[in-house]
Amino acid sequence: MIYIVINHFQIALATLAGLAVGYVWHLAVGKGRLTGGTVVVAAIAGFWLAAILAGALILAPKQADPLIMAIGSGVVIWAGFVVPSLALTLRYRAQSWGVVAADLGHWLLVMVVQAIVLHSLGLTPPPTP
Repeated sequence: MIYIVINHFQIALATLAGLAVGYVWHLAVGKGRLTGGTVVVAAIAGFWLAAILAGALILAPKQADPLIMAIGSGVVIWAGFVVPSLALTLRYRAQSWGVVAADLGHWLLVMVVQAIVLHSLGLTPPPTP
């Protein structure tokens, strides 16, 4: 996990970009005021998603177009982890399919924006032993 330390600046900026997307999304859907606790949890979750995405981008095959690989990695992580866990959790809580779709759309946009930020800033792979 040394790559997180090496790329902390890029991951932090991707986290901020994801938080900005979440804030705008929150305003757009007309939700109430955000609490400090919610922002802290969102920042931690956004940082972790950006860190995992950074690891995926570092490991991405070099033969593919880097921007396509970055966006594709964000979509794959979203489809593989975010969609099943979030959809199941929201449906267990009896949320409508519209709420599920809106929340999934929010997280897809966050992952794609984070991928673009990480790609744009560049990532440094960890040193090889």
